[in-house]
Amino acid sequence: MIESEKTGRFNLAALAAALPDQAETLLVDIYLTNREAASSRIFRVYRGTPPHYHETCDEYLYVLSGRGTFWMGEAGTEAEFGPGDLLFFERGTVHALPRIIAEPVVFLSVDTPRRVSTDIVFVNPQDGSPETFMARNASTR
Repeated sequence: MIESEKTGRFNLAALAAALPDQAETLLVDIYLTNREAASSRIFRVYRGTPPHYHETCDEYLYVLSGRGTFWMGEAGTEAEFGPGDLLFFERGTVHALPRIIAEPVVFLSVDTPRRVSTDIVFVNPQDGSPETFMARNASTR
């Protein structure tokens, strides 16, 4: 969607189906909107994601497909998620997706304010970097 456009309509099922079956990064995303106040995107998760946080945005995650476990704040809050669930956490909240139970795990994400792709801080820096976490148009294996 072009930033100057005032409206948009997106076929989330078709966009999710277009995401690759495999990726070298932990996830692949497609931006739907990218405005200063908020950005929205869909993304597929390919492997469990280690504890990390975002410095600049709050995040709303709506589960479109798949099942797994997710925790926010503390690992002791880990619980299963599935289609129709909405997960929310404020900027600076450590979160992780330790286990994928059923694939494909696809989320609709709304980030407020806009999230830049490099806004990812791993609790353990050895777990990854913005480049290993997400890549637009990532090459598949």
